[in-house]
Amino acid sequence: MSLTQEAVLAGIKEIVEEVAGIPAASIEMDKNFTDDLDVDSLSMVEVVVAAEERFGVKIPDDKVQDLVTVGDAVNFIVSAAK
Repeated sequence: MSLTQEAVLAGIKEIVEEVAGIPAASIEMDKNFTDDLDVDSLSMVEVVVAAEERFGVKIPDDKVQDLVTVGDAVNFIVSAAK
């Protein structure tokens, strides 16, 4: 299954809005999870688990720290789903 950036971004927006209460409209590719969106480490784990379930990908623990921006997460999920 091939996922588009747009589809993954839309899904990430929904997940972050649900987990962290951040309005989806303010979640963009260049936003930093910690600095811009105030997603703490516990919430980030919830985001990762929800993304894994939603998109059917595995995000290894050692890769989670590399997902600094929304775009990092989107691009990782898109490439992992190929």
